[in-house]
Amino acid sequence: MFAKAFRVKSNTAIKGSDRRKLRADVTTAFPTLGRDQVPALVPGKEELNVVKLYAHRGDAVTVYVCGGNPILFELEKNLYPTDLMLPGLVVPPAGLPQVQKGDLCAIALVGNRAPVAIGVAAVSTAEMLTSSLKGRGFSMLHTYRDHLWRSGDKSSPPSLAPLALDPPDLNEEKGSVQADPALQGDVRCLTLEGEDKANGEVQQQMCGEKSLSEASEDPSVRALNPDPTDSRSLKEQMDELLQRCFLHALKCQVKKADLPLLTSTLLGSHMFSCCPEGRQLDVKKSSYKKLSKFLQQMQQEQIIQVEELSRGVESIVAVDWKHPRKGSVLEGAEVRTIIINYAKKNDLVDADNKNLVKLDPILCDCILEKNEQHTVMKLPWDSLLTRCLERLQPAYQVTFPGQEPVMKKGKICPIDITVAQRASNKKVTVVRNLEAYGLDPYAVAAVLQQRCQASTTVSPAPGAKDGLQVQIQGNQVRHLSRLLLEDYQLPRKHIQGLEKAPKPGKKK
Repeated sequence: MFAKAFRVKSNTAIKGSDRRKLRADVTTAFPTLGRDQVPALVPGKEELNVVKLYAHRGDAVTVYVCGGNPILFELEKNLYPTDLMLPGLVVPPAGLPQVQKGDLCAIALVGNRAPVAIGVAAVSTAEMLTSSLKGRGFSMLHTYRDHLWRSGDKSSPPSLAPLALDPPDLNEEKGSVQADPALQGDVRCLTLEGEDKANGEVQQQMCGEKSLSEASEDPSVRALNPDPTDSRSLKEQMDELLQRCFLHALKCQVKKADLPLLTSTLLGSHMFSCCPEGRQLDVKKSSYKKLSKFLQQMQQEQIIQVEELSRGVESIVAVDWKHPRKGSVLEGAEVRTIIINYAKKNDLVDADNKNLVKLDPILCDCILEKNEQHTVMKLPWDSLLTRCLERLQPAYQVTFPGQEPVMKKGKICPIDITVAQRASNKKVTVVRNLEAYGLDPYAVAAVLQQRCQASTTVSPAPGAKDGLQVQIQGNQVRHLSRLLLEDYQLPRKHIQGLEKAPKPGKKK
């Protein structure tokens, strides 16, 4: 289930009443736990968060996180452990335990009873023995080294000695089957139903007897840890990650309509979900130690404004959406290159049809509508690129010689030239949108008045907020064309209406 990256929907602190209810649910779901074990699993004072997420196949999952580590997850109203340390069904040397189809099971390595996977039995013990331990044995939900494991502190399972149990008398249990002695004590080669990647990892460890020390040295595990070649300290790397998630959240998730926004909501519902795959955001491991100190620094840089709207509760009340630290402008070609490289790097190009791209949770969140989240799994390249470009904020830049470029949001409108007829069959020329190209309508009107030897007026443009239009007596499109194309050197493609110039009269 967590063999591929998941998408976080929300991350909130649990309430006291919900914490008590969770303890009761754990006691009901795992009756073998002692009274002292439930409080250890669901502590009373430590920080406990509820994370709602979507697995890569669209399953809605609720994860309970304690101290930054996932401890339980809920799927279809059933609780499952994630710390891989709850009492489960292990394989004693004396034989297989009695399980029924649908029972929650823990899978351990030979010689170590610390579980490395959590799953649900796909068949009963009797069916396993009848099939000579061939076929699918379990539906895997959570495995060591999957993406849920990566969201925590990425610790390895401990080494626990196998339990010394007496061989069970299978004949004494109703409905039991006499086991073949050759089959007892060996479940290493059961086929595990679930994600292909998870299957490969668990089977390799169970059938190939790969040690945990070897697994921890795997390059895919090392890649999740801070870069050893990075000369910066872990604290400096966490500072950089904190700022990256903060700016990403403001740029891509937080909207003006969300303000005022609780600072706890910013962190829990926005910044955590912006954390790159394989990294874990932990404010306590940064130089700031507390979110409030970090936000004070961001306020000093004039990115945000924080106020205490109620006693002890801080909120973000204003954001400088144009702050230079919130990113630079990308051209369409650059966006296409980034998307293509991302798809190839993450093996998203369909192996059977190179024209299709598989959508991972990040792409799903970026380009799909809500009603498409669980139905659209692949898109053609052209559709993917078009959707990505449509989701970006368009902008344009106007540059004049000797001046700093002017960057504005939105699509640039062309200069619009029209010829209208007024009373007494008199014609006038009207030009709009001069301001978008850095031109002062009053200055343009003064130049045209001299060149055309005609009266000009400047008035508000109908339907345009704060926009002005210039009106010149007569059809002056030819003079206007020379002024815009030759004097101001504007591109012809950004001027519409030049064809309305009067045609030259016939020579007699």
